[in-house]
Amino acid sequence: MPNARPELVEKAVNTIRMLAADAVQQANSGHPGMPMGAADMAYVLWTKHLRFDPKEPRWLGRDRFILSAGHGSMLLYSLLHLSGFDTTIEDLKKFRQLHSRTPGHPEFGMLPGVEVTSGPLGQGFANGVGFALGQAMLSAQLGPGNPVADHFVYAICSDGDLMEGVSSEAASFAGHHKLGRLVYLYDDNGITIDGKTSITFDEDVTKRFEAYGWQVQQVDGHDRDGIDRAITAAKAELSRPSLIRVKTVIGWGSPNKAGKSSAHGAPLGVEEVEATKKALGWPLEPKFLVPDDVRALWAEVQAEKATQKAAWTKGFEAWKATNPQQAALLDAHVERWVPERIVDRLTADLPLPDATRKLSQAILQKAAPIVPALAGGSADLAESNLTEVKGAGSFAPGSYGGRNIHFGIREHAMGAIVNGMAYDGLFIPYAATFLQFSDYMRPAVRLAALSKLQVIYLWTHDSIFLGEDGPTHQPIEHLSALRAIPNLHVVRPADPEETALGWAHALTRRTGPTALVLTRQKLAPVRRAAGVDREAILRGGYVVEAPANAGFTIVATGSEVPLAQAALELLAKKGVPGRLVSVPCLDCFLEQPQAWRDQVLPPAQKVVALEAARGIEWWRLAGKDGLVIGIDRFGESAPDKALAEEFGFTPVKVADRVERWLGGVR
Repeated sequence: MPNARPELVEKAVNTIRMLAADAVQQANSGHPGMPMGAADMAYVLWTKHLRFDPKEPRWLGRDRFILSAGHGSMLLYSLLHLSGFDTTIEDLKKFRQLHSRTPGHPEFGMLPGVEVTSGPLGQGFANGVGFALGQAMLSAQLGPGNPVADHFVYAICSDGDLMEGVSSEAASFAGHHKLGRLVYLYDDNGITIDGKTSITFDEDVTKRFEAYGWQVQQVDGHDRDGIDRAITAAKAELSRPSLIRVKTVIGWGSPNKAGKSSAHGAPLGVEEVEATKKALGWPLEPKFLVPDDVRALWAEVQAEKATQKAAWTKGFEAWKATNPQQAALLDAHVERWVPERIVDRLTADLPLPDATRKLSQAILQKAAPIVPALAGGSADLAESNLTEVKGAGSFAPGSYGGRNIHFGIREHAMGAIVNGMAYDGLFIPYAATFLQFSDYMRPAVRLAALSKLQVIYLWTHDSIFLGEDGPTHQPIEHLSALRAIPNLHVVRPADPEETALGWAHALTRRTGPTALVLTRQKLAPVRRAAGVDREAILRGGYVVEAPANAGFTIVATGSEVPLAQAALELLAKKGVPGRLVSVPCLDCFLEQPQAWRDQVLPPAQKVVALEAARGIEWWRLAGKDGLVIGIDRFGESAPDKALAEEFGFTPVKVADRVERWLGGVR
């Protein structure tokens, strides 16, 4: 970093403060206090430590910066503008406005340089752990001297981040695994929306994080030299992650609101912005001022960053030339490479019908060797979810090269950590637990869908038929709740073909997460009268069988497809023939052209939807004259066959229900 005069540095820091204050005031909405208080630490980090290239925001050699305290988004937007990223003054002026690139909280994919969607507190904190995990894993696989070995993951987090439970789970995971390239700056300003944090939060954060296995330092948040020394010390401690408690004053510079909750979640007000500018010796006009000498200073910073990149690139080219095999592996990760004929590879030599979790296990063993970027694990349920890649080793402290991750009983952090791996773009991560416990992951799942991340969820034990564990473990409303999340593809396969194609879909879908929802119990075979049409299955809904004289259609998923087939056999013997349609992915089916949907579900035919779940979404296909056979109460603790009788999910009871409905008896 060029040696700048203290007066110029102060002016540069105040530029960050006043850009934030002006933008929030113009929007009449936002959080000015955090950017104003954190401006010193952000300036030091970005000018003296963070490695980046504004001309290539996703440059492989960059350090990663996460603003976990996403409510302070104007801090990040100001830094991106000053650092030369594609963020204009006009972008800052449109802060929080419709269709602008500067939304109220940072959103991945909207603005170059934004690494994660942050806002829901604690998520960015845990995302950073995913970045560090993925980079440690890939570095170990590539070997000494590789080009991803020396990255750091930096974050600025807040009191709110540390209050949320997801950060505790993630901090525990990071400390256990000794992820020493994590450097988090904690904006310790002691203020939340409701007032001082002491009204609800008075624990010893230092001792807490030391107990997690972190290095902890404390520094005055307005002592830039002290902040620089603390970051340098954190970077030197590679055997454990680092938390720097940066004691700041929220709204620093505001004469009447500094240090108060009124600076947190609302504009300062026109008069207070003017008072702040006067107090800092800042011109009242123009708004959104970036002084020429400040711009020149940041131009020097950019030039130094370009020199750093040139040195890295030279080393990278030399490494590639002497390590062609490892370079090919790196390319496979950067591209998240999947073979073109992945469908053929996964559907060859399929196992016999079984529990779909076991079928998934077999498919995973096929996929892992041919998709190097595939890695993941389970929340202490690998033996039940069947998610271990055999022979691939475990990611563990001091042994980072394994591809199996043991997340422990930390579903929420697991969801956010695999999001971090996906944001970084070097892995196709998967995460597994029981479907019931997708509830613990749901905030991270929603963010994956919002951010269009390629994440794979393996949720097993998908219905009441998991049996004796009882209603606490038996999902009822979960499929409906998950299908309600936009851009999440929920795939509930019925047999080996559908399971393999579900995996193929998840591995090739780059625009959002995919969930494979899998049974504990073994399923009967699905008989397809016209043979297997893989293209039709990949459309999300297709005809399994269609007698010429059928008068109605049963739509089913997963374990209910063979059940529906058995019920239809009973009805056919009574002279009541029906069609069978499997819909392994409802959203995939609804995305198809109307002509295909009409071919699968002729508009003139009545529809029965059958699923051992809440089922409210199936009315979209059944219509007001249709029938949905689902479950509208919690489960029971009993063997699966007893539960099938109790809840009406046997061939005889389904056939009887359909026959009575066709006869006009509800």
